[in-house]
Amino acid sequence: MTNKDNMNLDWRFLQGEEKKAWYKGFDDQHWRHVQLPHDWSVESPFSKAHSSGTGYLPGGLGWYRKSFLLPEGIEDKKVTLTVEGAYQNAKLWVNSYYLGYRPYGYSTFSYDISDFITAGDNVLAIRLDHPSTSDSRWFTGSGIYRNVYLTVQAQTRIVPESTFYYTEAADKNSATVAIETVVENATAQQRDLEIVSALYSETGQLKAESSQIVTLQAGVTEQLAFELAVKQPQLWSPDTPYLYQLKTCVFQGEALVDEQTIPVGIRTIKFDAETGFFLNKQPTLLKGVCVHHDAGTLGAAVPKAVWRRRLEKFKDLGANAIRMSHNPPAPDLLALCDELGFLVIDEIFDEWEGPKNKWSTGHNVYPPKHDGYFEHFPDWGERDLKDWVRRDRNHPSIIAWSIGNEIDYPNDPYCHPSFKEMTGNNDKDKPVEERRYDPNKPNAERLVSISKKLVSYVKEIDQTRPVTAALAYPELSSLTGLSDTLDIVGYNYKEHLYEQDHERKASQVIYGSENSHSVDNWLEVVNRPYISGQFLWTGIDFLGEAQGWPIRGSMAGLLDLAGYEKPGYYLRKSLWSQMLFGKLTVEKLGSHREAFMWDYATNDQVIIRGYTNASKAECFVNGQSLGVKQRWQIGEVPEWQTSYQAGEVKLIVLSETGESFEEVIATPSHDQCLLKAVSDQTRLVANGEDISHIEVVLTDHEGRLVQKDQEQIEVSTAGPIEVLGIENGDLTDLTPYFAAHRKFYHGRVLIYVRSKTEPGEATVHISSTGATATNVKFTIV
Repeated sequence: MTNKDNMNLDWRFLQGEEKKAWYKGFDDQHWRHVQLPHDWSVESPFSKAHSSGTGYLPGGLGWYRKSFLLPEGIEDKKVTLTVEGAYQNAKLWVNSYYLGYRPYGYSTFSYDISDFITAGDNVLAIRLDHPSTSDSRWFTGSGIYRNVYLTVQAQTRIVPESTFYYTEAADKNSATVAIETVVENATAQQRDLEIVSALYSETGQLKAESSQIVTLQAGVTEQLAFELAVKQPQLWSPDTPYLYQLKTCVFQGEALVDEQTIPVGIRTIKFDAETGFFLNKQPTLLKGVCVHHDAGTLGAAVPKAVWRRRLEKFKDLGANAIRMSHNPPAPDLLALCDELGFLVIDEIFDEWEGPKNKWSTGHNVYPPKHDGYFEHFPDWGERDLKDWVRRDRNHPSIIAWSIGNEIDYPNDPYCHPSFKEMTGNNDKDKPVEERRYDPNKPNAERLVSISKKLVSYVKEIDQTRPVTAALAYPELSSLTGLSDTLDIVGYNYKEHLYEQDHERKASQVIYGSENSHSVDNWLEVVNRPYISGQFLWTGIDFLGEAQGWPIRGSMAGLLDLAGYEKPGYYLRKSLWSQMLFGKLTVEKLGSHREAFMWDYATNDQVIIRGYTNASKAECFVNGQSLGVKQRWQIGEVPEWQTSYQAGEVKLIVLSETGESFEEVIATPSHDQCLLKAVSDQTRLVANGEDISHIEVVLTDHEGRLVQKDQEQIEVSTAGPIEVLGIENGDLTDLTPYFAAHRKFYHGRVLIYVRSKTEPGEATVHISSTGATATNVKFTIV
């Protein structure tokens, strides 16, 4: 039967070149111990010598080696090695045998290593080369930043990633689902087999089953198709993300020779050019955010638990969709979208064969650099794309495949004689000569033929979802025919074109693939039923795409790098959430800085804002009402201007049905502060991979938040636990991420900790010069 073995623990790592590291007998005992996922870029200081586009962090060259034991009899098995993500230019060896090369740092790739392994000791060596930090428009990371595992199967088996499950039709009474799978007989004898495809509920009840008898000759593979009828199915949706278990079994006589189980969802999707997006035949507005793949101090090596915390905050916001900008995401992230209920635009490329501008000394600061994936696209684009679709196609969360982001960005590098001058959404400082049509640059019509090929590649693997791209310049792409190659068309920051383009071509499905946070842009969706939804840029701050030193990332998120909510989060919650809420912010007049605090100089003029989705809001300062405000329209934020007086502010909101909600913020005392540290879990599994988030806030003795951001914490540990990183969300803080200290930002800091492999009691010590120290205790089991 299939056995999947995690290989994340106990690696040896060397940053730099070692010509003999491919050799099985090489002595690597002096190398560092690391475990995966691992990103070496965030282990270095920030430096202006590196690209602003990738967060002022280095790339370089590195080697990883992993010794692993395999049992007796392994020579009779099929063994597959899978690397979910390694940045970049990966070269791999097993037991001194060269496996191959994979340049794209976002691709998941596998090798059949059956011929190269042996019972007992084995060694895997991986060399990564990230020569330029100007190869991307955002932070990429460096290293094996996602999971690695072995899959061990019998010689007669289900071919990895060959099983494809999709819904043909479904309603609340019944569903018809189709399954395709490939069975292989790699033995030297004929095999008479029974293949059973069965669907089980979350509680293990059999819901549908089908089987086939096949005879496979030696060395032959065969694709099989099944159809299952499911009565009264639980339909997958953001509100009810129900997952069945699909089990495929291969029997030889009475013996079970292989078995595969994958979570699946039953759901239908449809995009309509006049009425938008439908999930399970119900109209559904896409309330989406875009996300990049990093998590600040963790770099690109983001554990699943970290994504869970972020996604749960998006759930609370009222979001129901995620756009994976702009490269294949971690499989763990997609699994969480299935589990928690997010509709996903899965995306693969930011450039095809034409190199984009890469900013290295500040965003839109000329001249740019031009390294990047375009160098590999002609040889690897088809394979990378097909592998991506094959890997991800069983996720019910995915509703469309995006083959490119802003590939049509004007004059970057493609242009066209239809426009003498073209500018994009980020071209404020673009030199005049860079805006003008240049016949010596690539013609934008070339994008049409490339897109047609990419769309056909997707549909070879999956015909159940539409193919899309996020267009930066639909004014031209609609003329060249690029838009016509796509099933649905994403517009980046082009709301002003919605109406005229819909009238011009009513059969074309349009949605907002990248949008600003403005309320007006949301109203463009609400008031136009033919627009399926929008995806905000962006859900979370991210490293790279930096404006210039010392800012080392983008501040465009609703959440900061530590996953803490910004004021804009609550504005969006007022638009998207159905749960009644109220949230106070205060801004000193003229400061243009909203804060979640009531702590200013006496008689300072302040604006109090009450973010809410209620119809009425009333604000009180020290028990005195500042008046009731009625919310007359979507996105309206009640405001009160007053003179600051120490004490408390209370917000009371009232819905049209009479339900109420209140929030209070109060002036803290400025005596000795306390450190309040709360962990989201204190019992961790001794597997070397269990994660906890410790939220640390600076408070007074009454528990009120104190925003003394000049204070910092020092962190140390005792017992079987380690600190993965400390993040405050401040993108101007140049403290190296490997440091054991960090300043507060808005009175808060986040600590990531991870269990080790031995059980026992553990403690995280947190101290500060300006506050009483505290400890967080853990039990590792």
